[in-house]
Amino acid sequence: MASSRRQRGAAARRGAPAARARPRGAAASRAVTSSRAAASRGPVRSTRVTRQRRPRGRTRLRDRLRGVLRWPRNRYTTAALILVTVLSLAGLKLVYLQAFQAEALSQRAERQRETIIEIPAKRGDIVDRNGTKLAFSVETRTLQVNLRAMRAQWAEYARKHPESGKDFESRIIEISRYMARKLPELTTEEDLLARFRKPGPFTFLVDNVEPSVANDITAKYPEIAQEQRALREYPGGRLASNIVGFANWRMDSPDRSKHNIHGLIGLESARDNSLVGRPGRRLVDTGEGDDIPIPGTAKELRSAVTGSDLVLTIESDVQYELQRRLSDYVSRTNANGGSAVIMDVATGEVYALANDATFDPDNISSASDEELNNQAVTTPFEPGSVNKVITAAAALEYGVTTPRSRIMVPGRITVADRTINDAWPHGTLPFTTTGVFAKSSNVGTLKLAQRVGEDRWLDVAKKFGLGERTGIGLPGESPGRVPPRNQWSGSTFGNLPIGQGLSMTVVQLAGMYQAIANGGERVEPRIVAATVREDGTRVPEPAPDRVRVVSERTADQVLRMLRATTQDAPGYQNDGTAPPAAVEGYQIAGKTGTAQQVNPVTGAYSQSKYNITFAGVLPADDPRFVVAIRLDAPDTTLPLGHSAAPLFHDIAAYLAQRYQIPLSDKRAPVVPLILD
Repeated sequence: MASSRRQRGAAARRGAPAARARPRGAAASRAVTSSRAAASRGPVRSTRVTRQRRPRGRTRLRDRLRGVLRWPRNRYTTAALILVTVLSLAGLKLVYLQAFQAEALSQRAERQRETIIEIPAKRGDIVDRNGTKLAFSVETRTLQVNLRAMRAQWAEYARKHPESGKDFESRIIEISRYMARKLPELTTEEDLLARFRKPGPFTFLVDNVEPSVANDITAKYPEIAQEQRALREYPGGRLASNIVGFANWRMDSPDRSKHNIHGLIGLESARDNSLVGRPGRRLVDTGEGDDIPIPGTAKELRSAVTGSDLVLTIESDVQYELQRRLSDYVSRTNANGGSAVIMDVATGEVYALANDATFDPDNISSASDEELNNQAVTTPFEPGSVNKVITAAAALEYGVTTPRSRIMVPGRITVADRTINDAWPHGTLPFTTTGVFAKSSNVGTLKLAQRVGEDRWLDVAKKFGLGERTGIGLPGESPGRVPPRNQWSGSTFGNLPIGQGLSMTVVQLAGMYQAIANGGERVEPRIVAATVREDGTRVPEPAPDRVRVVSERTADQVLRMLRATTQDAPGYQNDGTAPPAAVEGYQIAGKTGTAQQVNPVTGAYSQSKYNITFAGVLPADDPRFVVAIRLDAPDTTLPLGHSAAPLFHDIAAYLAQRYQIPLSDKRAPVVPLILD
């Protein structure tokens, strides 16, 4: 029996009909009777149905599925297995993410909603030698708005609350009216509305807003955002603006960390790296779709480092007086302009450096090119007779003369193809060496220069710093010009010793006389004394270069000779060229200068326009200050127009009083200039 069951099962698995079991009992009798009855009715025609054969493998799979799905219990089991499988896979993925990817995914999400904001560093101050502020920064805010977000916000509000009558337009009118009342000096309601109605996604509204006022506005109107900025203040206005320069907020760099106050001209530009400091960085969360920080989410990554303060050598009061007096003198002489410098003899420190025209940093957009140009360092000129100090120093240094030596000086001299005259007609006269320079004889100077020789004269001129920048530290400094030796013509040496055919700045001129007043040692001029770091550490500037020009003995002899320039002796013969430069109670040494200007149209020397110069030492017996002056084409027909000596007198007298300079022990002796 067991064998028969196995055969039927095998047949079923092969798809063949199983052999029927023999009927038993009543059931079997009914089956036999039924068969006989059918047989008595006669034969039955059989019909054969032909079925299309299907692939055996596919049929087996379908039959198995039918078997499985035929009973409800099997379907539930299958569904449960599928569900368990899916949940198991999901669980495994979750475990993977939590165990191995959680930190990376968290950091990625944070990066998507965090923004790094650059914190501008406070710019360093610029102060004078006494700590008086010439330039400093104040913190301000710029108000701005995300127009795209604001339009969307108020469009949604108007849609949900149509009865309120409020929309984007009504909101900007309200805000503009309020801001215009709070900031009457910075903006108007009309300007704000125009900015709000711009088609772009974003706009700046107002600059230079006080932080407290900005906080009031943004608290009342959350749509308005504020950005930290700064404003440069110049409390002295035009005072020393040619030195200090100008700086403002700059955003032209693609690097946002450089968005800060940066210098454009003057020391603000030349020392920008020291003044600007280092910006900080802050991490903030931002709302979705914009970069507006969410309040309370700020996290400081790096503190901003304040820029270093710049300590100058100038003194504000002295600078003011020099500017005022120079500007007044230029006006009174109808000059085209003028420059002047006051320098400490021992240190080379500049106490004041002025041009007659300076700009107002609070209104720089209206400044002219002339006002922006610091002519005292950028504009060289032919100096005239103040340059004769080179010949005086070289002649004494090389022993070709002494201060009292007699020199026969005719009224004119020929050098190559050029004839040079003295400023006044005279025959041959017995000048002393002192007289040659005190009375500024061109002919006598050239005779001494010829004794020195061209090469030795040029060597001394270079030691005085001609043809090279002084290193004062101001931008745009010109080196002036001395013709290269290989370019000299036969008449060149007829021009250079008397201050024609070469050029210098007024700072270079002051440096020449500083060397004479300082015992023959030239000290590199400076206008910056030190920087002061955020923690208060003072860092002095590098020590200035020093150049030995002539011996101390020679320098002292030259200085004594130049006292005669201000000599006012009985009779014209022994008068110097600048008695008006004298200051009562002090010995004064100095030198006048008059040089023809070059006509820019013809290229020849003008017969009506001159550079008028003066360089002097106060006091000559114990030098403290050098003052150098240049006037650009004054009207020489006016009483003051032919000389800058009166201006020197006024400046020197002011310095003597301000610094309580001790009076000279005795008056300078009157010495013969032209011998009998």
